[in-house]
Amino acid sequence: MFDRTFLYKLVVAKMPFGQFKGRKITSLPVHYLEWFHREGFPGGVLGQQLATMYEIKTNGLDHILDPIKKEINHQQNNY
Repeated sequence: MFDRTFLYKLVVAKMPFGQFKGRKITSLPVHYLEWFHREGFPGGVLGQQLATMYEIKTNGLDHILDPIKKEINHQQNNY
């Protein structure tokens, strides 16, 4: 079953290691995600997030995250 909060968590998640440590997963360059796709995604939630972002970016679907990004920005600006 799909976790409805998965995409929300993906939008706020940051890369915990490597040359892009601290960068939001949604802003990782495609070549970095392609490297993980070739070499293997890490296990667990991080691997799922990276694999999902790979699919989103390589299929030109970045726009599906825009409403979530706007909602999160709106929530952060109201606190």
